[in-house]
Amino acid sequence: VQLQASGGGLVQPGGSLRLSCAASGFALDHSAIGWFRQAPGKERERVAAMHIRDGATYYADSVLGRFTISRESTKNTVALQMNRLKPEDTAVYYCAADRRGFLLRLWAGTGDYWGQGTLVTVSS
Repeated sequence: VQLQASGGGLVQPGGSLRLSCAASGFALDHSAIGWFRQAPGKERERVAAMHIRDGATYYADSVLGRFTISRESTKNTVALQMNRLKPEDTAVYYCAADRRGFLLRLWAGTGDYWGQGTLVTVSS
């Protein structure tokens, strides 16, 4: 079982990036998937999460209206579309999964599986 996060990079303020989280070893159909981030010197914080089957989503206030979490239907993959990026969005982004679909448990930071992280840097 593995989660592979990708898509990070350097972007200017106001720009966009799309992160992907590819799951292998289990099907996403009944899972909850979330994105978390950790900036240097700060604690990990939650960003967005969704229940794959019923589509319920949660977003942190700081990203609401700018970030969108979605499943890529042709793949066992979940994406995080990040628009209007700000310097304070700079962090290592991790994806996580709760295989039984317990979205609230995942949103609280308890996931069964975690990816290795991808670095997002927002700077001019």
